[in-house]
Amino acid sequence: MAFNLLDAVKSYLPADVISKAANYLGESDNNIVRGVAATVPLSLAGIIQKAETGGADAIFNFAKQAFNSGILQNFAGSFSHEGGGIPSLAPGLLTGIFGDKFGSVANAVSGNLGLKGSTSSALFGSIVPLILGLLGKHAADNNLSAGSLSSFLSTQKNAVVGSVPAGFDITKLFGLHSPVSHHVSSGSATVDPPKSNLVYWVLLGLFFLCIMWWLMRSCNGEKHGETAVTETVAHEEKHDTATTTVPAHESLKLMLPNGVEIDAYKGGIEDELVAFIKDSTKMAGKENWFDFTELNFKFGTAEIVPESRKEVDNIVQILKAFPKVKIKVGGYTDKVGDETANVKLSYDRANAVTKALQDAGVGAQVVKAEGYGSKYAKYPATAPEEDRIKDRRVAVSVREK
Repeated sequence: MAFNLLDAVKSYLPADVISKAANYLGESDNNIVRGVAATVPLSLAGIIQKAETGGADAIFNFAKQAFNSGILQNFAGSFSHEGGGIPSLAPGLLTGIFGDKFGSVANAVSGNLGLKGSTSSALFGSIVPLILGLLGKHAADNNLSAGSLSSFLSTQKNAVVGSVPAGFDITKLFGLHSPVSHHVSSGSATVDPPKSNLVYWVLLGLFFLCIMWWLMRSCNGEKHGETAVTETVAHEEKHDTATTTVPAHESLKLMLPNGVEIDAYKGGIEDELVAFIKDSTKMAGKENWFDFTELNFKFGTAEIVPESRKEVDNIVQILKAFPKVKIKVGGYTDKVGDETANVKLSYDRANAVTKALQDAGVGAQVVKAEGYGSKYAKYPATAPEEDRIKDRRVAVSVREK
């Protein structure tokens, strides 16, 4: 019998694993079912697109890596602290496959289905290694080369794209063309094609009613004027990307002593930092910290997302305007995940900001970069995502002025 990759993946997602994931991620079983129904084909679409656009060798190596990791023997452990949580290799795999598209893909799932951003990221972080592990096993069992594995993936393409739930623009996300018919997620991870037009439209109607209900709930339960922002803080074994809300800002023009004007926000890092420097009653020292609020990094890395560099560039201008000022850069994480990995990540990101300042010519004003991990986190690992996001940040402290 021919190997069907979709069916193989779904065999690892029985009802008990769905319930375990729901409990671990703080979602309902139905939300996880719908999330899986979208995440599985979207993950496969990303893998196929990578293989078809010059990445066959990369997919082959990722598949071997995932297979050798033991993910196929401990997939359910992705959804418990005791089982190890999301595999430690997940961030590298997601970055290698999706690149800078991952944020938009994960946000599409959370936005379309009403899931928490952390849930969407965690599902991708567990399912992508699972798929690659299955591909690695298939390649090993059949002595496939990178080219042969890529050819196999191409045979699965139509089935995969046809399984993407309605509402996801597969062409926009991956450049893959959808066949005429789609599967529609209706509360089961193993949804089959509708058997009649009537059934199709009933299911489609129910799907959009769910979406409308979620949108109405969001409008009633959240402040107007808030914008979804993707925060890509990675842990070695936990979910990485969380969609959070940041209050709408009041724009502010800051005139610096050297005549340079910068665009900032009232109460933002630039506003507070300049006010602190100018205030002669405020003393420099380790007790003062100013958090970046719009600084983001690419998934699983310490690479600053280009479009979020504005605050860093503004800090450069502030340091140039106040040449006597010296700062320290600190990185912080929440309490989720392995602390050694958290400390390393927090340091890498603090160091990335420091390097950006050095490259801009103000490196002499940065005395140190340090990663604190979760040492100063205020919320426990079991706290809601909206609380834990506050513990994941990069900040600067004025040490001389």
